Amino acid sequence: MRHIHQRLQLYTQGNDAYIFVPPDTVGAQSLTVHRSSGELVLNPPHSLPPSARRSGKIIFGILGIISLSLSEYVIVITGREFKGRLMGHDIYRASDFDLLPLSPNLNVFNPPHPVEAHLIGLVRSHLTGGFFLFSYTWDVTRRLQAQWETREQDTNKPFWETADDRFFWNKFLQTRLIELTLGNTSQDLSSYILPIMYGTFDIRNAVLHGRTLQICLISRRSRFRAGTRYFRRGIDHEGHVANFNETEQLLLVVDGVASGDAPPAGGEFGTQMSFVQIRGSVPVFWAEVNTLRYKPDLQVMDLQDTANMMQRHLQEQVTIYGEQALVNLVNQKGHELPVKAAYERYIKQLDLPSVRYQYFDFHNECKHMRWDRISVLIDELETDIRRHGYFHVASNQGEVVQLQRGTVRTNCMDNLDRTNVVQAALARWTLNQQLKALGILSSDDSIDAYEAISKDFREMWADHADAIANAYGGSGALKSDFTRTSKRTRKGAMEDGVKSLTRYLKNNFFDGARQDGFDLIAGNWVPRKTSASSMFLVTDPRPLITRSMPLVASFSLFMICAGLTLPRTSDYSLFYYFILWFTLLSISLTFIFLHGIDYVSWPRLVPSTDYIYYTGPGFRSAHHGKGFGGDNAPKTRSGTSISTKWLNGGKKRVAASVEDGEKRVD
Repeated sequence: MRHIHQRLQLYTQGNDAYIFVPPDTVGAQSLTVHRSSGELVLNPPHSLPPSARRSGKIIFGILGIISLSLSEYVIVITGREFKGRLMGHDIYRASDFDLLPLSPNLNVFNPPHPVEAHLIGLVRSHLTGGFFLFSYTWDVTRRLQAQWETREQDTNKPFWETADDRFFWNKFLQTRLIELTLGNTSQDLSSYILPIMYGTFDIRNAVLHGRTLQICLISRRSRFRAGTRYFRRGIDHEGHVANFNETEQLLLVVDGVASGDAPPAGGEFGTQMSFVQIRGSVPVFWAEVNTLRYKPDLQVMDLQDTANMMQRHLQEQVTIYGEQALVNLVNQKGHELPVKAAYERYIKQLDLPSVRYQYFDFHNECKHMRWDRISVLIDELETDIRRHGYFHVASNQGEVVQLQRGTVRTNCMDNLDRTNVVQAALARWTLNQQLKALGILSSDDSIDAYEAISKDFREMWADHADAIANAYGGSGALKSDFTRTSKRTRKGAMEDGVKSLTRYLKNNFFDGARQDGFDLIAGNWVPRKTSASSMFLVTDPRPLITRSMPLVASFSLFMICAGLTLPRTSDYSLFYYFILWFTLLSISLTFIFLHGIDYVSWPRLVPSTDYIYYTGPGFRSAHHGKGFGGDNAPKTRSGTSISTKWLNGGKKRVAASVEDGEKRVD
């Protein structure tokens, strides 16, 4: 792999340019970003202009360039956190960022226009709220087997060229640098293009029966159809599914008897093993529509290309990973049944080779906290996972012992809690098989008998589950007490109640802006260079009566509380006073819940009206929260209900939504 600069010193040349100088690389070319034109130029070595002034900032990488309504910005990493050393390679988390405006008259902390301030806030919130990992010497976006299979042809290639496109999170931000590198051989910016990954990383050292080993857990989140729990569900018209994650568990073992519990300094592990699982939303067109109710309205859309998109998605997984064992944990009754039915209907219709469907009724099998019943699923999958195998390379001998020829794709409704429990159980089973194959464990032994390694394993998977759940659902994972302790407790059930309430509040009242952050960073929405065209981002176009109801409810509640402190001449002296304010409170709350959709924090960059008001074939559980008219409410010529026309920013959309596989430009 080609060299990537690990440290950059920032210089400024008045208001004309930013200059990034690699201080630790002898003879390296510095990079100038001209602020007036946005042009990027590589400079000859040791050619810093005399007028350049050194900034106090140390840059640990350039994330990319983003264009907002008033200016372009260079996003740089100004803080990094060491997460561990994997096979001799340092892995970091990007912990702090800075935005460098190209416009000379713009202050990022006090933008001159509210739209620009709002967009900068979305970028900052996304960056500080995510978990972004990178390495200067190891490709964090690709699993071990993929790197091993292409190691010879990748020798002289830059990281950005070999990175897995699905997990190259800042690919859109790096577009300018990549295009310049491809279009001009004299301007190769590869040393400045640092791919980052949104995911998790954890590594633990252990000694078992005299053998030094490391267990590492990595998850990689796809940048396609990325977003939050209720605003990104199902599949899109590119065959990408929501909340797709690849999870890789690595087992690294030093040959010979351990002299201590420290891993080798250079990362020389004679044995390297990798086991990969994937998760992703049910690959049909479906959504859950927030209405302020705890259970959103379920919408399953039977579109003409559902079967084609499901086939495209599954064939891509077969191409990448090999055989697919599809484990579906969605409930077979109640609210989730229509999603399960649609999934199974299309799977049966497609009848794809190398794809096997396995249903597991999680809640019924594991009811009364019988989480040990996961073993029933493992028994049903054992033939598949033994045939799929895992990747095993004897690196000191330079030969592959075994390839992983398939994966288990697990999903529940959110691909979070039930999925985490099942994936952890499959990972534990596989780890035991690997240790037995190496002769470290006997045929009837298990890591459960060794508290130190078992505890590390449980904590790794629980932390991993919490991180994925926070990124998608807004809270830590449910049922994590079982993952951490192998037991389901009443305390854990109570904690799950708190997490569920947290998810409800975030999903209804905060996730709209969070989804906008995803769409802005991923390039699903590109602002025009006029702030006036994006004023809908900072204004509230809802009708006055809609906006006033929360104020009426709050003031009524205040007056009721105040009335409790007022002096009384008799028990009935304040009777009509309370009747008035209780009536107003009841009317306002009734209105709010009847028009619940109008009070949800919806994404504004890529509105969700396409599935909210879908009227084609499929299934709809209810039409709550749409006012008194529901589906019969008057609609515009485009089919959008007049009562929620504000969801489109009060105007016709310029381009189709992401559901149509296109970027939106405003």
